[in-house]
Amino acid sequence: MRYIRYAFLAVLAIILISVALANREFVTLTLLPSGLAAIFGVNQSISLPLFVVILLGVVIGVLVGFVWEWLREHKHRAEARRRAREAGKLEAEVQRLKGERHKGRDEVLALLD
Repeated sequence: MRYIRYAFLAVLAIILISVALANREFVTLTLLPSGLAAIFGVNQSISLPLFVVILLGVVIGVLVGFVWEWLREHKHRAEARRRAREAGKLEAEVQRLKGERHKGRDEVLALLD
């Protein structure tokens, strides 16, 4: 299984390197469209290689997806915490009831019950 993972990572690295080599041209990214930039008086732009823009888009998309799923699964985590707390209370109650049931009896006989 380890070799399959290494093979997959090697293929992925080759693909990413080939995309980077094929998209080395510089592109200009602008913060706002020209109309809004004129209104706000801000005209921020940066020149980056195209492969950086592509990879940053992928990374930002993955991060947004992780955050979205983490927020979406909040109700499931809360329910799991509630059930774990309830199970702990029930387990403590069972231990208390076992202690009361075998109070004053021989320890060996209590273990056999």
